[in-house]
Amino acid sequence: MERRFAIKQILILAGGLALLPSCLREAGKASIVLKNLDVDLDDEKLLGEIAETLIPKTTTPGAKDLNLHLFVLKMVDDCEEEKDQQLFVKGLTAFKDLSKDKFSKAFAELQAPQRKELLLAIEKDEQQSEELKGFYKIMKNRTVQGYLNSKYVMTNLNIYELVPGRYNGYFPVKSA
Repeated sequence: MERRFAIKQILILAGGLALLPSCLREAGKASIVLKNLDVDLDDEKLLGEIAETLIPKTTTPGAKDLNLHLFVLKMVDDCEEEKDQQLFVKGLTAFKDLSKDKFSKAFAELQAPQRKELLLAIEKDEQQSEELKGFYKIMKNRTVQGYLNSKYVMTNLNIYELVPGRYNGYFPVKSA
């Protein structure tokens, strides 16, 4: 009887040790592991809102549903050069400041038309800083790339047929 009790206690202890790292995660850190970028949870949520503004939810899933903001973070962290990573982080800070200057609110608190207006202003205005334009360019390109390569698009929107395609025995053939 004591052996069963000891085994049960060891299994409970092992389960607790397995769950411990998730409980000790620093509050406010990004939800994915990043080696080169220093992004907190608020920045991650802001990137999610920007991505959702770029690709909103309609009859198809939006950017938040597909976690494209996490894709953008991972791609910038792994694939961009160090100068582009620094440009991205500085541009993110400049984006927050622009939102506060233009609308006196954070981007997440803005309505959809104001969000679109802010992003269009960055895209079309030549007076914006290089950090802001660089951030927006990277964010937009990586969001579109993530959407076009997502499981939803690749399985439901792009129907792939192997070469040479389907055989149609009833296809009319014209004589030469």
